[in-house]
Formats: sequence, C-alpha cells, structure tokens
Amino acid sequence: MLEDLNFAQRERLAFIDFCLQYFGQVARADLVQKFRTGLASCSRDLSLYRELAPNNATLVHQSKQYLRTADFEPLFEHDPEVILSALARGFGDGISGGTESSKHCINAIRLIHPKSEVVAAIMRAINSGSAVKCRYHSLSSGASSRTIVPHAIIDNGHRWHVRAYDRKTSSFRDFVCSRFENIVEVHAPVKAQETEANDTDWNSILELEIVPHPSIKHPKAIEMDFDMKNGKLLIDVRAALAGYLLRQWQVDCSSVEATSTEGYQLRLNNLEQLEGIASLAMAPRLIHKDIG
Repeated sequence: MLEDLNFAQRERLAFIDFCLQYFGQVARADLVQKFRTGLASCSRDLSLYRELAPNNATLVHQSKQYLRTADFEPLFEHDPEVILSALARGFGDGISGGTESSKHCINAIRLIHPKSEVVAAIMRAINSGSAVKCRYHSLSSGASSRTIVPHAIIDNGHRWHVRAYDRKTSSFRDFVCSRFENIVEVHAPVKAQETEANDTDWNSILELEIVPHPSIKHPKAIEMDFDMKNGKLLIDVRAALAGYLLRQWQVDCSSVEATSTEGYQLRLNNLEQLEGIASLAMAPRLIHKDIG
C-alpha cells in the first residue's frame, strides 16, 4: 500500500515513523510545524499511519500525542548514519535514504556504523529524560550491565558516542554507540545529579589557541589550511570534547617541543587550558607533568 502513495504522503508517514522510532512520540502539531499543513490533513496522515501499522502507536487523549508501543515495527528503514547527521544539523527527515551519493564529492569512509535500534533507544531516552539499562562492552573491563542516563550523542570524527551519567561509576562518561546491546528504557525519574546540568566537563567551555607546529618549515600553508588569523586559530570547545578534537587533528599538546614534525602539523599554544580536565587522556603527546 505504501507504494501506491505519492511521495509527499510517504514523506509525512515516514516522518511519523521517524518520530515514534527516535523520540517515542508524535503529535499533529509536529506535522503542522514540519510540513506547514492543516490539522485535518495531519489527522488523516496519522489515521493512515495507524491503519498501516496498527500496533505501532497509541493515542493519549489527555496530551493528544501518539506514543510508541513496545510492539513497534518501523514502516521505513532509517539509515542511522543519515539520521545522526540530520539530527546533528538540527532536523530529521523521515525518509533518510532517498539521496544518491555524489560521484564527485566523496566523504571519508567510515568503518564503524551504529545500529539503528541502538541510536533510536538512546534518542528516545534523551528526549524523555530517562535512563536506559544495557549491556556494554568496554576495552578496559569487558562486558558488563550498565544503567546510564544519556543526554547527548556526538560524532567525535571517527565514530558516534554517547555522553551519559554512568550509575556504575557515579560519573559522566563517554560510551561508544556500537558497543551497546540489549538496551531497555527505564521509565522512572532520574536524580538531579544525573542530568546534563550537572555534567561539569560538558558545560565548561575551553578556548584553545592552535598554531602551526614550530617544526613546520613553511607555516603559511598550515595557516591557510585552517584559515588562521595572525598565525593562530581560536576554537571554543566543550571540555568533554576537547580531547577528541585534539586527537583528530593531531595537535601536539606536550610542553616539550618535538624536534621534527613527527606527524604533527599543529600545536596547542595555551596548554594551561587543559588543567583539571579529566577527559583528555587521548590528547596527542600530553603527559601529566605538562598540565601540573
């Protein structure tokens, strides 16, 4: 029956499907805001969706919202990479795989791909402000049961990870999206200390001053690559994400200057900004004595 619908109808149905899958809820107002259509048209779309997928949503009359059921089965295939990229830009279309890749403008190849059901479960928990129970595979401790309270999904340049409060360690930590199994949402209030507002490293903004590495013979080329002003690049970044940025761009963070480039084209000029930041173990050439 989906094939018999025109593209505009399928797009609206896919958006309903997307909202239920990734946010756990949808209302007529969401369709009105997204597609600028009338309430009557939105009601018809929701009725048609329920006709096509009667077990996917239930209407809560008090809030006039349709909520995702435990028996939800998506009508559309939502590519997690496309959805994550769309969410990161501030929007998400239901039909996520409708564009053809360019033959002349090519992204770097990703080797790690998160599973759609994992992304959806995390996004629903973030949207509802709830915790999730899961099985997580860590490089340091192997597989273990965790209960986390997620508040953001971030692309660190190599893979997608989740910023969350971890009840096992009583701290905010990063979790790689591809290492989750058996995620179940916990429908219970979370504590104030588990929320984003209390994630100190997430809410702290650092100003990093990045300059061409002193060992570079012709620094002007680097200045042009990064559109530096007066020989430096100033970047505001969350403390929780600074280590990822410094590692992705191989920014030399040691107080001892390398005698050769050693693979480094950039250097952090204000090392003192890293003092007291717990999540910077991955910063290139950074050692404990460098930051006191």
